[in-house]
Amino acid sequence: MKIGNHEFDTANETYIMGILNVTPDSFSDGGRFNHMDEALRHAEEMITDGAAIIDIGGESTRPGYTVLSDEEEIARVTPVIEAVKSRFDIPVSIDTYKGNVAEAALQAGADLVNDIWGFKFDFKVAEMTAKYQSACCLMHNRKEAVYDNFLQDMVKDMEESIAIARKAGVADDKIMLDPGVGFGKTYEMNLEAINHVDVLLPLGFPVLLGTSRKSVIGNTLNLPVDQRVEGTLSTTVIGMLRGCAFVRVHDVKENKRIIDMTKAILNA
Repeated sequence: MKIGNHEFDTANETYIMGILNVTPDSFSDGGRFNHMDEALRHAEEMITDGAAIIDIGGESTRPGYTVLSDEEEIARVTPVIEAVKSRFDIPVSIDTYKGNVAEAALQAGADLVNDIWGFKFDFKVAEMTAKYQSACCLMHNRKEAVYDNFLQDMVKDMEESIAIARKAGVADDKIMLDPGVGFGKTYEMNLEAINHVDVLLPLGFPVLLGTSRKSVIGNTLNLPVDQRVEGTLSTTVIGMLRGCAFVRVHDVKENKRIIDMTKAILNA
């Protein structure tokens, strides 16, 4: 898979997407990186620690988050995208489900659109992804955690997102899928989505697992958000064993180390 000017061996490797939230209300690092100097410093740190993609988000998607206007979200993310792209040779992802924000971010140099609604909220996101020949990450989501058969329904929902992408003209080799841990799912469903994330593999696209510091870890271990590194690492190993090509995390150094160690064991 090609993202920006970088090739990713998604059949044999597991890559890290490092999270850069330029938001004052992110659930895990709100306000820490919403100033340019801090954002660039953190981006450089994640790249040094082993991130292969930087995912920039301007609107928190935690439970009860505040929805921003397109203009405010664009004002937050585009200067950071431009600054990261001008300083570092790394693909940049824009974390948004809004067409106008996706368009502005792609104009600013973003290489991947990470949509928590899998192109189902705003078709313009799919159109802009196709127009700029960008890569995309289609995440599974529902407004309510109501399913007939959870895993089967999740796969069916993902097929619908893929169809939307294709209708817009997005090439298959530009698509990755995300089971959407923490979105439209009960606690038990989140665990099931992690353990059976490989149900998405037969669809024929690379899979990204994003669990970093999420409530499923906090609820399992009864730990606050700043003490969920070990729980996240566990999910990263499970993701590797299930065939995930990408993990989206806050704590890049620790995840890179566990990926390298797990890979060494599996290749022995």
